[in-house]
Amino acid sequence: MHLRNREIADEEEPMIRGEQRRLFHGAIGVREQEQCLGHYYTVLWRNDEVGEPVEVRFEYQQGESGSRVLTKTQTFDGSMEKGRAEFRIIGDEYLKKGRVLAWRCSLWRGGREIEHRQSYLWE
Repeated sequence: MHLRNREIADEEEPMIRGEQRRLFHGAIGVREQEQCLGHYYTVLWRNDEVGEPVEVRFEYQQGESGSRVLTKTQTFDGSMEKGRAEFRIIGDEYLKKGRVLAWRCSLWRGGREIEHRQSYLWE
């Protein structure tokens, strides 16, 4: 989800309006609300293998980062067959470096890539 401004539009779908309110929950002042602006990505993953830890990698490029690829990772216990990873590019990271232009998300287990998805602009 891309949270672009502090306004919650009444004409939006109820699910989107509810998600916007959830993301702003607890942000009282203008500065706190600005720190909630940005991109939110939720990755639901499943892999029937167990044993070695699972790593979900989120690689992305932002408007001000040029062609440089930035990476965020989350690691899960090896006994897990499924999980949920959340990646946020928000606050100063979003306000200073700009919006996410392209992304790639991959699932790794034991040093090998199991699966990946990417945006159409990813090269």
